[in-house]
Amino acid sequence: MTDGAERMSRVAPSERAATVRRLVLISRPVLWINTVGSGLVAVWLTGALFDLRALPVILWLTLPFNLLIYGVNDIYDQDTDAANPRKGSIEGARIEQSEVRLIAWAVAVTNVPFLVLFAVTLPPLAIAAILLYVGVFVFYSAPPLRFKARPFVDSLSNAAYALPLVIVPAALSVTPVWPAALGLMAWSVAKHAFDAVQDIVEDRDAGITTTAVRLGARGTALWSGAWWVVSTALFAVVSVPVAALNLVIAGILVGRLLRDPSPETGHRLYRLSVAFPYIAGSFAGVLLLVSIVLVGRP
Repeated sequence: MTDGAERMSRVAPSERAATVRRLVLISRPVLWINTVGSGLVAVWLTGALFDLRALPVILWLTLPFNLLIYGVNDIYDQDTDAANPRKGSIEGARIEQSEVRLIAWAVAVTNVPFLVLFAVTLPPLAIAAILLYVGVFVFYSAPPLRFKARPFVDSLSNAAYALPLVIVPAALSVTPVWPAALGLMAWSVAKHAFDAVQDIVEDRDAGITTTAVRLGARGTALWSGAWWVVSTALFAVVSVPVAALNLVIAGILVGRLLRDPSPETGHRLYRLSVAFPYIAGSFAGVLLLVSIVLVGRP
């Protein structure tokens, strides 16, 4: 950490700006919707347009936590990323060994202050959920657990993406909307496996057995489809229109992959998969905001 801080203090402003841009790129801004979006929906589910008490958590869910997720992932996936043609673009960074120390330092500097603040200010349930959130995503990539190399565990561990729906209300001393939280957990399990179809060849060649590698493209489409059905049923408890939209988009993704079950199809569908949370989340957010403004509750 000290070496990283000293290095940053010695570099010119232009180089420092380039370093910050590089760290932002590594944090995958296009995927921040999975953390920030969940945090904002969690606020709206409490019945408030916004609550300043939630601001530290929402800020943490931007660059800091996404840098933790993807920075740690990039550190431990250098070999497979080097052979993956979609890395080094908006779909994921390709880092050099020389960047590892900087990334590790940046992850610590951006996350530790928030974690200390949360430890001394938030209720026990919120703290426990935050620690689980951090632990799952660190050990998704890092040994000795390395969930991403364990079939089914890799997909199931991504249920943790729904934890902001527990963390935020717990931080505000409000009971979480459990059907929404459990529905997003099921949705995240499905999406992780579905997105991994495009990497079946690279993961298999690297000796990594993911859910997608184990099941193949067709089997993964059925696995993801089943979890998306579960998520639809749980979302319907909260909002039938959101559940219906979720089922339509999931049906398009699964149907297209079943018609041509291959990694190439998975890659072609990745843009729609990335757009999925933006479309469904925006729709859910608008419904919640209208309900809060007009009725005074979600």
